[in-house]
Amino acid sequence: MNLTQKIRTALGEEPADLLFENANLVNVLSGEIHPTAMSVRDGVIVGFNKITAKETIDLKGRFLCPGFIDGHLHLESSMLAIPEFAANVAPQGTTAVVADPHEIANVLGLEGIRYIIETAKDAAIRIYIMASSCVPATPFETSGATLNAEDMATFLDEPSVLGLAEVMNYPGVLFQDPDVLAKLRLFKGRVIDGHAPGLSGISLAAYVSAGIGSDHECAYLDEAREKLRLGMKIMIREGSAAKNLETLLPLVNEYNSRNCFFVTDDLEPNDIVERGHIVAIVRKAIRLGLHPIRAIQMAGLNTAQYFGLTTLGALAPGYAADILVLDDLERVTITQVYKAGRLVAENGRFLGLRSPSEAVKPPMSCRVDWDKVKDISVKATGGSIRVIGVVPGQIITESLVEEPKVVDSKIVSDTDRDILKMVVIERHKGTGNVGEGFIKGFGLKEGALASSVAHDSHNIIAVGVTDDDILTAAKEIVAMGGGMTVVRSGEIIARLPLPIAGLMSDQGIDEVRASLHDLSAAAKEMGCSLENPFATLSFMALTPIPKLKLTDLGLFDSEHFRFISLFADA
Repeated sequence: MNLTQKIRTALGEEPADLLFENANLVNVLSGEIHPTAMSVRDGVIVGFNKITAKETIDLKGRFLCPGFIDGHLHLESSMLAIPEFAANVAPQGTTAVVADPHEIANVLGLEGIRYIIETAKDAAIRIYIMASSCVPATPFETSGATLNAEDMATFLDEPSVLGLAEVMNYPGVLFQDPDVLAKLRLFKGRVIDGHAPGLSGISLAAYVSAGIGSDHECAYLDEAREKLRLGMKIMIREGSAAKNLETLLPLVNEYNSRNCFFVTDDLEPNDIVERGHIVAIVRKAIRLGLHPIRAIQMAGLNTAQYFGLTTLGALAPGYAADILVLDDLERVTITQVYKAGRLVAENGRFLGLRSPSEAVKPPMSCRVDWDKVKDISVKATGGSIRVIGVVPGQIITESLVEEPKVVDSKIVSDTDRDILKMVVIERHKGTGNVGEGFIKGFGLKEGALASSVAHDSHNIIAVGVTDDDILTAAKEIVAMGGGMTVVRSGEIIARLPLPIAGLMSDQGIDEVRASLHDLSAAAKEMGCSLENPFATLSFMALTPIPKLKLTDLGLFDSEHFRFISLFADA
């Protein structure tokens, strides 16, 4: 549609494609709900007048609302290929997301980011990308790639890339690390997202002065207020692991709400189906007392304006016809979802085609030289040992000191005291690196669990009772090209292949959920006491989170940022 056609259609001189009549418009621009008609041509809203159209829909007083936008998420955490993810969140009212492909970038580098961009092009929702700023996330584990500013410059002309993703390396900003500063300079004038949990005072001011405009890591009200005062946009996160909405919502008022918006960060398949995507945050915010118009602004308009998406987030002439039809505003009951004026979902059912994820194949992501990884036994060369202590429901850990169980001069798992062997096996470059340690809190009495999802570098992480079962589980991960598995007495009793970078499935969401259920059930049968053992396991290599973690390079003290000996008296 050219400019002349747009004007002529708005004047009623040419027919629109679609006309909604007898609608109540949730107008996030004027802050009101008003009756109107609304016309659409070529996927764009052209006016609020009742004009001739090829198709007319009588809404009979139902509500028209702009589509929801997730302002920060890692698509990989859904474990779904992008077409499958889009097909499952579109019926819930999500019409756009801004994704940081940080996880796949740490496995596959530039190829991983390109894979996300290519498979997102024909998805049922709009998918925008922020270029991952921290690959590798830390130097304390072996990552699959290293991306410097020169590498990232290749994405500057990519239309879907909006800016620089969460700058997790805030010490690098404060100490003026040349590589970090080069990335900030590269994206100067574009959106730069932050990631600075707990940063405050003069250090926070310096961080913001570098051009970083948002933060999604606020866990406390005062923390969010300080960042808001310094001009940061506050991404209020409500995902599968971190849930900050109830804590941070009291920050929001009529004067500052336009500087806050909703994100999920990480959302697992069960939560997508059972709880919902951005719509779940909107509903909860309304239940907690936020006005529906303000909640809908924070679910779309605020997000769009921060990222410079000038035609998204509202319903008005010139805006994209990304439209939700609601039966009930307070309960946010979505009956229809339109993307660019095309009906893509109705009554919770996706109507479009899942674009084939196999059109673009990611490269192989599991390279382990098993000739170098034959023996994962630990010789008893010292006295007491350091043990990672699981904190249920949290990604932080305790640093414990325990007396080891020794058999034939080797330290072994002690199921009576719930002290189990844990290993991290490098899977990107075939180095043969194996980090060995012990962990308390899984509760396994037999068998082993292994996964290729291990933040942030995603090496193979495994925990178990015997070395044989641990190695069997790890070898199955490689055989699948990545995934999760449970082994008992040398037999594989549950598995979930994740052939896309060892992070994402090529199956439908129902198959993925069923496999996840089988994995958890199998772990529970073997004595595991954790509600979600694989989610817990995935964070046991995440070195920025205290207190004690394990990588392929060894046991890591996350409080003092240094490697330490397994033996406490060393």
